[in-house]
Amino acid sequence: MYAQMTGVALFGLQGMIVQVEVDLANGLPSFDLVGLPDSSVREAKDRVRAALRNSGFDFPLQRITANLAPAGLRKEGAGYDLCLALGILAAGGMMQQPLPEQLAAVAELALDGTLRPVRGMLSLALAAKEQGVKRLLVAAENAREAALVGGVQVYAAGSLREAYEFLNGRKEIAPFAAESAAIAESGGGEDDFSEIKGQPHVKRALEIAAAGSHNVLLIGPPGSGKTMLARRLPTILPPLTEAESLEVTQVYSVSGLLPRGGTMLRARPYRSPHHTISDGGLIGGGTIPKPGEVTLAHGGVLFLDELPEFKKSVLEVLRQPLEDAKVTIARTQATYTFPSRFLLAAAMNPCPCGYYGSNYKPCTCTPLQITRYRSKISGPLLDRIDLHIEVPRVKYHDIKSEACEETSAKIRERVTAARALQHTRLKDRAFPWNAAMTSRDIRLHCRLTPEAESLLEDTFEQLGLSARAYDRILKVARTIADLEGAADLDIAHIAEAIQYRGLDRKFWGE
Repeated sequence: MYAQMTGVALFGLQGMIVQVEVDLANGLPSFDLVGLPDSSVREAKDRVRAALRNSGFDFPLQRITANLAPAGLRKEGAGYDLCLALGILAAGGMMQQPLPEQLAAVAELALDGTLRPVRGMLSLALAAKEQGVKRLLVAAENAREAALVGGVQVYAAGSLREAYEFLNGRKEIAPFAAESAAIAESGGGEDDFSEIKGQPHVKRALEIAAAGSHNVLLIGPPGSGKTMLARRLPTILPPLTEAESLEVTQVYSVSGLLPRGGTMLRARPYRSPHHTISDGGLIGGGTIPKPGEVTLAHGGVLFLDELPEFKKSVLEVLRQPLEDAKVTIARTQATYTFPSRFLLAAAMNPCPCGYYGSNYKPCTCTPLQITRYRSKISGPLLDRIDLHIEVPRVKYHDIKSEACEETSAKIRERVTAARALQHTRLKDRAFPWNAAMTSRDIRLHCRLTPEAESLLEDTFEQLGLSARAYDRILKVARTIADLEGAADLDIAHIAEAIQYRGLDRKFWGE
């Protein structure tokens, strides 16, 4: 006796159709599960056996063989439980109707037969739609998330018994209404640039970073507001597009971090991992890789506070995602790719004690300690950070000032307008913003006036800039010009861009 059910498996960030085949044969009672299952899938045998009995069904005392095809794809998770249970019922002749075609079932089973949600339902529903599946049977808690994908009828069941009666035509379950899958609006939180007193040049630099998607490093003494400024950076970024929102929601769904209710995410992510994080925690990893912090920051901001305190190996693995906007993790069975397009914001002190160059508190560090502290950040990593900004101590009259500071909404308007120019100019590029311009794009779109050309040449020779730093200056200058609506780069644009390369000097702050 044989039966087949359709399930869906997660493969990195994507879904893949899995055929769950069940065969019942005479022989000593046993339950064999094949098809490259991991430990969580193999444990399904005990969950399914208990769920069937506690739902009022007789568990077949026969030799049961269940195969998860394709066999070459490693299976993980508890999402195959419902398929296995329904397949056993069908193979045992307990279904009064044949299992419907073009229907996939995805849910975990509790021991009492209750259906539990699984992570990654949005990716699973997208994969089901792409493979021609018309109907999806899921746990009630997953229904809203699955319904975000149009073109698939989603049926929500609360238990194995309810799913069994629905498939046999004894119980009517209406498709989950697509309009009920409300989309969450971006609240933006309570953080706003209007709360920050003073620091006008830092705000200006962060506006440039947001407008061109430039990575930024904030350098200043403790208490100067570096973290406060970085936390507000997402509030001046343009709103997520529909495609970006779907990508971000997929990432959080696969990671199991999507808010309960399964609504589409509209706010740009902000991730701030602690400096004790491991390579795998930052970049992603595991036997079957899961997204790391760089992927959870996809479409938003990754903030690394106390940058030199991170292990050097952790910082060096940032190179690939910063350059390629994706992370590739190779395993014996397969290679996984996760998106990691984010704006990097980092913060650090100028020295171990934090007061090097301060005029109000003496620095207690030796030159050797300062050199060792700064050398923890490699030159290649610094080359990938476009803006180096000194954040001075906030003065008393700025704190007590009653002047109205500019709001995040006002800054976002200028940022969005500058991004629109870049999208028009770089419309054929995968990432149409200035930070991602290639050398060819720079030659085409960064025309310099003679005075600007002379200034850049002198600076290149005096500071001994690398070719990458030269390109970064031009990209930042292009963004500054876009904020002003200028076509060519003049001396003011280049001069302002050069001042954001402070760490290219031999000694910082000098």
